[in-house]
Amino acid sequence: MNIVIIGGTGLIGSQLVTRLRAHGHHAVPASPDTGVNTLTGEGLAQVLTGAAVVVDVSNSPSFEDAAVLRFFETSTGNLLAAEAAADVRHHVALSIVGCDRVPESGYLRAKVAQEKLIRKSSIPYSIVRATQFFEFFRRIADEATEGNTVRIPPVLFQPMAAADVAGAVCRVAELQLAVSTGLLARPNPTTR
Repeated sequence: MNIVIIGGTGLIGSQLVTRLRAHGHHAVPASPDTGVNTLTGEGLAQVLTGAAVVVDVSNSPSFEDAAVLRFFETSTGNLLAAEAAADVRHHVALSIVGCDRVPESGYLRAKVAQEKLIRKSSIPYSIVRATQFFEFFRRIADEATEGNTVRIPPVLFQPMAAADVAGAVCRVAELQLAVSTGLLARPNPTTR
């Protein structure tokens, strides 16, 4: 049985594909680079054929409020519809710790909208929330730089390595693959 990774050529997705393959799974990376476009639906039906679990670690190409919301709503809606048609057994999504507590952030509002679509779907799901990645520090500093001055707001956060995020998502995907194929009983009655 396949595990399809939407966003499988990105920072987390590529590490996830490598880990799953190293564990003996048939992991299929899916992204515009591989001919799969969740915004248009192009390639979704084909890549989901034979998939037991789909992991969505995709990200919006734009962080502008309206564009990021449109990306996650459209992409997730198309993906869930294609999963239902392909009889996918479990959907795993990567989200952000505390996204529901910062409504002024357009990006976090979009992640909340994505989670709502997943929860309303007929597909059993797991949502893995992670904090910011260490690998984003350079971009954060670059965006906060004016001339030779970097202005970072006085906020507390606990970043984690992308490899640790990929490891956590990998464990959830493997567990749900085992459950969906009958190798394990469902571990948590609150998970659909």
